[in-house]
Amino acid sequence: MKLLSSDIKDKVLKSMISIIDKRRDAILEANKKDLDAFDKDDQALYDRLVVNDAKIDGMIRAIEEVKAQEDPVGNEISNLTLDSGLKITNKTAPFGTIMIIYESRPDVTIEAAVLAFKANNKILLKGGKEALNSNIVLEKCWHDALEKNGLSKDWIKLLHLKREETQAFLKNPTEKLDLIVPRGGERLIKFVKDNATCAVLISGRGNNFLYVAKDADWLKTVKVIINAKTDKISGCNALDKVLIDKNIPGYQSKVRELESILKKLKVELVVDKHIGDILPDENQISNEDIWYEEFLAMKLLIAEIDGEDAAIEAINKFSGGHSASILTEDKVLAQKFMEQVDSAAVYHNASTRFTDGGQMGVGAELAISTDKLHHRGPLGLKQLVTNKYYIYGDGHVRV
Repeated sequence: MKLLSSDIKDKVLKSMISIIDKRRDAILEANKKDLDAFDKDDQALYDRLVVNDAKIDGMIRAIEEVKAQEDPVGNEISNLTLDSGLKITNKTAPFGTIMIIYESRPDVTIEAAVLAFKANNKILLKGGKEALNSNIVLEKCWHDALEKNGLSKDWIKLLHLKREETQAFLKNPTEKLDLIVPRGGERLIKFVKDNATCAVLISGRGNNFLYVAKDADWLKTVKVIINAKTDKISGCNALDKVLIDKNIPGYQSKVRELESILKKLKVELVVDKHIGDILPDENQISNEDIWYEEFLAMKLLIAEIDGEDAAIEAINKFSGGHSASILTEDKVLAQKFMEQVDSAAVYHNASTRFTDGGQMGVGAELAISTDKLHHRGPLGLKQLVTNKYYIYGDGHVRV
């Protein structure tokens, strides 16, 4: 793959900023078509689909932030000279061609493309049919920015494929694919893993847990739970399960207080048998599969737990490996929890809503990876490169 200079890449991004700003009306008009055709019953998906002036400002800001970052390609990782005189340098290098499959969010068409392009990767964008009109306009903006700077439109392409066509493409791609990132729910991830013939980096489901330890500060706890659950239900970093230590002082009264607050915020509750004894009016768990479920709704499961070991075991068994939080004033306990919980992001006395590239200092993100290879957590610009060895000899042969 041809390596582009940092200068030309930044010129494309500068052009893109100007083009998006000038075409606000066209973007909003296209998005209105998508919204008018959408079934509003799926509130989380609808929220992701909406584009307004604030969202467009966010797109521009994402491009500006990536443009300001150092070019991640060609940076030296290591450099050594062997006793034989052979010189070996390890440098960062592009993946090649990345395909991202995502639902609903038109801003991914901007964030994914800007990150891939700055890291010198071509990107194939397979957005959901519900955002087709919005994505077509945004792709046109990208193509105009590329062509204005003498580059091929092939660097950033929107794939117009139906489900069956996507399946066929994954099994037998018409061009070389180096990495696929499915950004969506369980069914999408399984679909890609079952059909892909190249590396797949999982942008996993949420199903995030919060453990309330027996010494937790209750005011902090309530504040964090409310934020993590209600701030943005469509976010993969939203809270789904709360485990309350039964040894917390005033246990039953605290559980009732939490119920009262959440009901006023219109949060639907599901409880285990023990919490159900305290809150008899709430729906009890009827199927154990709910423990594995990411809600993406104003819905929260609350269960009783006996100590941190039981909490850690439950989280590692049921969660999506995305984010988990402990509420405690005991720093030693917090450290134990954070070390033993197997999630991409672990929190002490903080909301899971911070698992986000912008919030964690990474900047714009391609996705939140729950894989352990090649990277875990927010996939920002620095994570969209692989590595490559350069070996320099002078007639060296191995003996």
